[in-house]
Amino acid sequence: MTMLNRSSPDAPPALALTDAEIALLDRLVKDRDQNPRRRRTLSHYLIRIARLGGYLARANDPPPGNMVMWRGLSRLTDIALGAAVGGKLVGN
Repeated sequence: MTMLNRSSPDAPPALALTDAEIALLDRLVKDRDQNPRRRRTLSHYLIRIARLGGYLARANDPPPGNMVMWRGLSRLTDIALGAAVGGKLVGN
C-alpha cells in the first residue's frame, strides 16, 4: 500500500480498501484540514491509516513508512472485526 501510494496517490481508495474500512476510517479519524469538499483519494485514506499507527502527519514529516502503516492496518483490522461482530450481536 505504501508503494501504491507513492506511485499513484490520486487513485480511488476502493483500489486497496473495502467499503466497510473506508466508512470506519471516515468515522474514526477526523481530518485536520477544514476543507470537507476535498476529494477522497487513496493517499488521503492511507494517511488516516498511518495516523491510527502513530503517524503525526505534521507539515514537515516525511511520508509514512511501512512500520507505521503495518501498525495502522493491524489496528484497522481489529476495529473492523469488532464492528462486524458487534453489529451481529447487537442486531444493528
